[in-house]
Amino acid sequence: MIYSEAIDYLYRQAPMFQQHGAKAYKSGLENTVALDAVFNHPHRAYKTIHVAGTNGKGSTSHLLASVLQCAGYKVGLYTSPHLRDFRERIRVDGTMISEQAVVDFVEAHQALVEELQPSFFEITTALAFRYFAQQQVDVAVIEVGLGGRLDCTNIIAPELAIITNISLDHTNLLGDTLEKIAAEKAGIIKPHTPVVIGETQPESAPVFRNVAREQNAPIFFADTQLVGKTLPTCALKGIYQAKNCRTVLVALAQLQQKGFHITDAAIEQGFLEVVERTGLQGRWQVLGNKPTIVCDTGHNEGGIRLVVEQLAQQSFERLHIVFGMVSDKKIDHVLALLPKNAVYYFTKAHIPRALDEKILQAQAATFGLVGTSYASVNEALEAAKNNASERDFIFVGGSNFVVAEII
Repeated sequence: MIYSEAIDYLYRQAPMFQQHGAKAYKSGLENTVALDAVFNHPHRAYKTIHVAGTNGKGSTSHLLASVLQCAGYKVGLYTSPHLRDFRERIRVDGTMISEQAVVDFVEAHQALVEELQPSFFEITTALAFRYFAQQQVDVAVIEVGLGGRLDCTNIIAPELAIITNISLDHTNLLGDTLEKIAAEKAGIIKPHTPVVIGETQPESAPVFRNVAREQNAPIFFADTQLVGKTLPTCALKGIYQAKNCRTVLVALAQLQQKGFHITDAAIEQGFLEVVERTGLQGRWQVLGNKPTIVCDTGHNEGGIRLVVEQLAQQSFERLHIVFGMVSDKKIDHVLALLPKNAVYYFTKAHIPRALDEKILQAQAATFGLVGTSYASVNEALEAAKNNASERDFIFVGGSNFVVAEII
């Protein structure tokens, strides 16, 4: 078996949520617990940090990993989704898991996969946890896949839990109010384990405080801990990254209290070198100049609100937006946020979940968003480039998968 065959097998045997949506989602931890037992609980061999939240958990996870690397620790990093290569999900000190390691895992455990019928994320999590143990990492930063309470990463006993923020996303699975979604995310709060909350929101803060009280877990709200403090210079340039930076600083202070040796120099270096050390992509990433081309993976109401805020601070003659979304989300709230003074290029990523570009164009028109539809992301981007002058600005986003196709 070669690497491409191993990945094809995983996709066929266990459909990926990011591509297929709710029909690929399995609630409950039965399969995860069974897989964990088969592999002899590998996550117990190293320390872990658990990161949940609607937006910012990827950037937060990468920043933490980068700082810990700079502090001299061997660091596992488990995130999702990937943009181009499945192996982006599983890294040790920034290096992706090898193709051979993926092949060996699939070849050795096909019978188990076919017996248990785990979801794509369940089997991927088992692979990650086992790989980190084999690599003898000191600590692993584990990003929640979806929600928290029933997410298959929630079998770990972390040193620290982090919940970045709450926004309406995956409402068909997590609940249709911020309070319900917060309750699902709060499921990662463990007994006597500190939890850092990135943003104090009126709907979610009482939920987090109540669960923390029930679990005797110390709770810290990052946005109230560092008022007026100058943040280290960060390589991640989106204005929304200031929130993530504050969250990481408060989290690092808790890790220091737990005996992690993390110097100010390691923090400054980790913030500056996060992209090189972890491979993070797609966060207000500049892809070209004259015209300026920027992409961002913000894809729900909270994420798009921040993207629009950042767009309003840019200087340009005309704004061009290449935009696509998935079909199983309520998009009206997102469309209502988008700027009307832009030329739109509606498109779809090459995945089953993608919303048809003509349907998107029609719905966008009801919000005063005018543009043309294109059958592929590359066609849409080329059209935007052809229409743009050197002083224009092209933004690409709306979906992780739209961004993935142009990076």
